[in-house]
Amino acid sequence: ALLVGLGWCLASFASSPLTLTFLYGVIGGLGVGIAYNCPIVSSTKWFPDRRGLAVGLTVLGFGISAALVGPLADFLTARFGVQVMFQILGGIFFALTAASALLLKFPPENWTPQGWKNVGNLTVSQAGLKREEMVRTKTFYVLWICYTVGTLAGLMAIGVSKPVGLEVASNLGISQQEISALLTALIAPFAICNGFGRPLFGWLTDKLGPRKTAAISFTMIVIASLAMSAANSLQVYIFTFAVLWLNLGGWLAIAPAATAKFFGTKDYARNYGLVFTAYGAGALIGNLIAGQAKDILGAYVKIFPYVAALAAIGLIISSKLKPPN
Repeated sequence: ALLVGLGWCLASFASSPLTLTFLYGVIGGLGVGIAYNCPIVSSTKWFPDRRGLAVGLTVLGFGISAALVGPLADFLTARFGVQVMFQILGGIFFALTAASALLLKFPPENWTPQGWKNVGNLTVSQAGLKREEMVRTKTFYVLWICYTVGTLAGLMAIGVSKPVGLEVASNLGISQQEISALLTALIAPFAICNGFGRPLFGWLTDKLGPRKTAAISFTMIVIASLAMSAANSLQVYIFTFAVLWLNLGGWLAIAPAATAKFFGTKDYARNYGLVFTAYGAGALIGNLIAGQAKDILGAYVKIFPYVAALAAIGLIISSKLKPPN
């Protein structure tokens, strides 16, 4: 809470892009990264019978926050200016995060929901692995690669969502003004897909397991990307990006639920902290590729065969996503 509040408030005094990057991006971002992991760890311990759904609903808040904060930031900027906007939001974030932290706690040792029994022999996930033990398993690396590919495939495409929409509109003879209004209107539905992909894929992970759920996600990405590659219509554009936003959100539930299922909750905070670096790697590479797509390929829409190929590789790798011995 302190880092988030400080990052935003101090960013209001930034006098250069480098200073803004450090204050807002590094200090504020560090606070967000720490705060993001805490409720996930707590939810996996409170709901051992429905970890995927619990994690999905938890990170749903992270997904829909952009839809709430974005308009508020625009309003504050228009009314008071950028500097005051940073200060007001910094104060709000500090207060809300600190107050929420007071409500977070772990259940008692060996706690289980009423009426639920963990049957069978003691498995690796029930015993729990420390981070040092987790990194010695093949499962960790398969999960890390799948998470990276899922994030990379999603962000490669999502990073060019607006330019692709403009290219499609240009090919169809739609005016710049009309398509700009449509793309603005689609931001909220796409954000909703991103948010609700988290509890949906979390629930699927509970029901089907991480391997089958990952296969479903990669298959959906392949189908949507191939559709965008083969057709040129607004309907296909909306379908493709709704699916991609849904699945990007989905991986933010699949990966933490799979981490708990495969490696237990004994050292979950450190375990998922390491697994989560896959998201950072995918985001970094995906955004870099998306930014260079037109220079490399000649048109943004030409990126989709590569997204489909990448997801197909992820589909193959996900077949190895099994519990450690």
